Amino acid sequence: MKCPYCSSDNTRVIDSRPAEDNSSIRRRRLCDSCGKRFTTYEKVETIPLIVIKKDNNREQFDRSKIEAGILRACHKRPISANQINMLVDEIETEVFNREEKEISSAVIGEIVMDKLKDIEAVAYVRFASVYREFKDVNTFMDELKKILDK
Repeated sequence: MKCPYCSSDNTRVIDSRPAEDNSSIRRRRLCDSCGKRFTTYEKVETIPLIVIKKDNNREQFDRSKIEAGILRACHKRPISANQINMLVDEIETEVFNREEKEISSAVIGEIVMDKLKDIEAVAYVRFASVYREFKDVNTFMDELKKILDK
């Protein structure tokens, strides 16, 4: 690792620990040439995941799109930002654990709905109404009945 101060290749790790998100390693390093310390983060490189959209277009997986959809569904609901982050982490982990190079947006949507159903019913119905494109009140009522029956 090159020193950001003097560009020397002569650096060594003096401390390693998991970063706050537990998905990377935080390393404190010392440059043997100039004596300065700096921090680096090491993260596992994942295989790019391609999402197949409804219109068969393909795009790279984007965690922020899932987060935005969940934030809209949870608007003015008693769900903390921390809960939302943990939910998005769970969804992302589940998607990547499938170890597929391509995944359809329909599968991702179903995963999101399954997770939301367990957390908050109103947020689930909001997300489902957009995701499943409810055309009328009857479709909406059918989804509500499914929730009430469980």
